[in-house]
Amino acid sequence: MNEERIGHKSVLLDEVIKLINPKSNEIYFDSTFGDGGYAKKILDACDCKVIAIDRDPNVKERAKEYEKKYGERFIFFNARFSQINEVMEKAKEEKINGFVFDIGVSSMQLDNANRGFSFMKDGPLDMRMSSRGLTASSVVNSKSVNELADIIYHYGDERNSRKIAKNIDKFRKSKEINSTLELANIVKQSFPNKYFKKHPATKTFQALRMYVNSEIEELHQGVNLAVKHLKQYGKLCVVSFHSIEDRLVKNFMSIIEPNSNTKKIIKPSKKEVEINPRARSAKLRFTELNNSEYQFVSINDLGFEY
Repeated sequence: MNEERIGHKSVLLDEVIKLINPKSNEIYFDSTFGDGGYAKKILDACDCKVIAIDRDPNVKERAKEYEKKYGERFIFFNARFSQINEVMEKAKEEKINGFVFDIGVSSMQLDNANRGFSFMKDGPLDMRMSSRGLTASSVVNSKSVNELADIIYHYGDERNSRKIAKNIDKFRKSKEINSTLELANIVKQSFPNKYFKKHPATKTFQALRMYVNSEIEELHQGVNLAVKHLKQYGKLCVVSFHSIEDRLVKNFMSIIEPNSNTKKIIKPSKKEVEINPRARSAKLRFTELNNSEYQFVSINDLGFEY
């Protein structure tokens, strides 16, 4: 199974595996299966078992390859982070030795113009990871100016959110916004005409994607449920790509393990960024669950009010 086949590279793969430190007869949970990079590395390391989930139904074929190769050592469910309890029941397992989360959009989703995640390729303004529910197009065409501005600001850290929302509203009065490039051009017009290190639409597209997929809420549920099902001394690895997600993970780990070194961030090497430019913003945080008593951490305790 060649990972280059689809063009997706798991970020900080070696670092994650080193921290998880797979051992035979143990059970690990890959919360973001994608193209299977983390799961494969864990399964190849020793005679262990991996439970994997992904909300994207398009990865089912890849999962079938793994089921064929690894047999009973690998089991996959098309599910979200918030469904980890149900997945554990179906898998007939109670406790896990290590959880891995790779937060955000995958290369497979970005590279497929029909999924509507990229502002660099023309396609329908969709952005749904599960291919179900509310689309980005319905959000930009139906939300009020104030609601749009709040979404873009809170989920994208975009200071220019109000101007962007007003420009979207101005455009949609004469025509619905249904394509990615259409929206990208509207956002671009909200900025002065000068050189940008990042495309002006980067934060707006991030915000819409996170809103459409309830990513902050799902991440909040995911890390809580992971801790609920971790054995004592079980390990939690989270790779994130945006400051909003990283802040939630940092605050969460500080609460569940106050003495753990959550201030330490592991970032990709220069070599990895050269090979995979999308890895440049990745941050890996890790903690080991020393406290055996499960405690649910509310989203408000993490500094969020969504």
